Order: sequence, then C-alpha cells, then structure tokens
Amino acid sequence: MPDTTKETARVVVRKVVDDLERRLATRTRAALTGALDRSARVRRPRHQDIDWNRTIAANLKHYLPEQRTLVPERLVGHGRASRSVRKEVVLCVDQSGSMAASVVYASVFGAVLASMRSIDTRLVVFDTAVVDLTDQLADPVDVLFGTRLGGGTDINRALAYCQSRITRPTETVVVLISDLYEGGIRDGMLKRVAAMRAAGVRFVTLLALSDEGAPAYDREHAAALGALGAPAFACTPDLFPEVMAAAIEGRPLPIPDAG
Repeated sequence: MPDTTKETARVVVRKVVDDLERRLATRTRAALTGALDRSARVRRPRHQDIDWNRTIAANLKHYLPEQRTLVPERLVGHGRASRSVRKEVVLCVDQSGSMAASVVYASVFGAVLASMRSIDTRLVVFDTAVVDLTDQLADPVDVLFGTRLGGGTDINRALAYCQSRITRPTETVVVLISDLYEGGIRDGMLKRVAAMRAAGVRFVTLLALSDEGAPAYDREHAAALGALGAPAFACTPDLFPEVMAAAIEGRPLPIPDAG
C-alpha cells in the first residue's frame, strides 16, 4: 500500500478504532478492575467499599429508638483484591480471511487490556505462521496494518507458541479466537489445550468476535475442546467483557444460548 494511501486509510481506521474504544473500553475496565474480594473484611473501608448489611448488623446495639437512628461505631467493608497478583491474558487470534472482523475487535480489546496495569496482555495472530504483536498493542491501528489476513491455519503451532510463553499458569487466561478449521495437527492441538488446562490455565475458545457471531465453524473440534473444559461458543463484542471477567475470576462463563 502506497504511503499516502496508507496514511489516508490510517485516518479512517483510527476513527473506527477510537469509536470502538469509546464504546468498549469503559465497560471492559468496569468488568475487570476493582473487583471486590467479598471474603476479605477491613475495619476502615472507603465509603464505596462499605458492606452496609454487615455494618448494620454489627451496630444494632447502637440503635437510638427515640431518634430512629443507628450510630455505626464500627464500619465493616469489603477488601479489594490484591493488585500485586497480575493476571495474564493471551489473545490468540486466527487471521484467516473468514476471521477479519475478529482481528479488528481483538486488536482493540487487546489495546484496552494492555492499558490496565493489573493485567499482562499478549496478542498473537496466526495462520500457518505465528506472529506476536504484543509490542504493537499501544496502537491498534499498527496491529491492523501489521496483520496479513489469509493463508492456511495451524492452531496447534500457535498454541505451542502461547504455551511456551506462559510462566504462571494459574494466573493465566488463554483466549483462542478461531473458527477451528485446523490445518495442523489436530491431536497435538487438543493435547496442548489439555496440558494447559491441567496446569491451571483457564482456556476459552471464542468462535468469532463479530457483531453477527460465527455462522460457520468446525463443530467436531468445538465439541472436543468443550469436553476438555475449554468451551467454544460464538461471542459478540458486547459479551466479551463479561466473558473475560468470568474467566479471570474463575466463575462459570456466560455462554449465550446456541439458538
């Protein structure tokens, strides 16, 4: 692409990316940050962290009936999850032609996640080759122009690379975004997923990150991954923050109705 044409395209793409970030970033950050650790209690909570039900229960003896007022001499609050434990998120994105919309959304989400200090984010795109675009996450436009759509698909090879970069499996979430039409070694792909799951990695397979979802995918591979505890389902951008929050917190995933 000529430099002048590329610069014009960059302006257009930047407007789209900025709009996506405005629409998605706030919701994503709200879903993933400042999660309250409900099991921890603190004696001097900030106002927004006060557990009012427990505070009232703890101060019932200080109720003043003539004034119909309760004096909260002792506040009970929620403790915030420790920020010293950084979560690691690996977005592994199929860049075959049918996944074009997914690459766009994944690059934007990757940039949003990378801006959060409590999360280490890695973005990997693949066809039969594997490219780590983590160093470009500050600018989704660079990611989009640096991604070559098309070619074959080798999920096993991509997962081998991702697996080699995981240092804290119990604090890591791997998100494979693909239609699962594997051109590599199918058994190898499944063995890698099983090994990561056994090590404590939370593994999620999203069949698409487009507004419409995923109309076509390899159902046999999706079923095999689901049997390994790595559910595969179509995901829209609006659902992605909730999926990530649930995966990071170890909660059941908000899997949409197949119908």
